[in-house]
Amino acid sequence: MLVERIAHLRCALRSVQRQHPFTLDAIVVLPHHLHAIWTLPSGDSDFSLRWRLIKSRFSHSQPCAEHISLSRLQKRERGIWQRRFWEHAIRGEADLRAHVDYIHFNPVKHGLVSRVSDWRWSSFHRYVRAGVLPADWGGALGHASDWSGERGAVRE
Repeated sequence: MLVERIAHLRCALRSVQRQHPFTLDAIVVLPHHLHAIWTLPSGDSDFSLRWRLIKSRFSHSQPCAEHISLSRLQKRERGIWQRRFWEHAIRGEADLRAHVDYIHFNPVKHGLVSRVSDWRWSSFHRYVRAGVLPADWGGALGHASDWSGERGAVRE
């Protein structure tokens, strides 16, 4: 669903980013979830506010077609998003590189494509344009033995 409505997701991200600044260091949008690395302004650690606003703005732009459980109905929640997100404080350059690599390799890990470069909805392409990564980075699934753990910096 997310990749089918990518323009709405981008709009929600940009809208929240204007009101509550953050730098989007890396992102991959998969059909049913996303992974991202953000840098917030110094002294600001309110990831929760930003995610809540992004989820809300995206959800309000979508028709209500998903199954909604009784629990979610009672709380006036949609069934698009998970209730929680996972965050991880990046601890140095090696940790940052590992998380950026994890994010970019995720579509291969999930079997959506055989090469990282084949997934459109990823900041990987920005990294290639900037000369940070080669276009053939990541190889194919057969070389993914290091990608078994969930280590995403921010995952929805």
